[in-house]
Amino acid sequence: MPTTTIAGTQVEVNEEGFLSNPDDWNETLGTEFARLIGVEMSEEHWRLVKFLREDYKSQGETPTLRRVSTQLGLPVKQLFTMFPGKPAKKMSYVAGVPKPKGCV
Repeated sequence: MPTTTIAGTQVEVNEEGFLSNPDDWNETLGTEFARLIGVEMSEEHWRLVKFLREDYKSQGETPTLRRVSTQLGLPVKQLFTMFPGKPAKKMSYVAGVPKPKGCV
């Protein structure tokens, strides 16, 4: 696996830049990942990231946009506003978890 230095921490990443080991993630890395994709983190962003991480740990896979929307009561349209373009991929990247199955 390739390694890279993000926020002064050397981490293993896959070919798309996602963390290879979600346990390596911390809020400093999350903040830097967000900055790298042009997202400014708010309390709502952090609530979403924490949900993604907790759900990933309990379910063994990254939640889909639909699951995030349903579980957090956030309209999918709002997820696209918070993480423009490809919200599922970007949310997962910032949260340090694999992108959801079926995500391009």
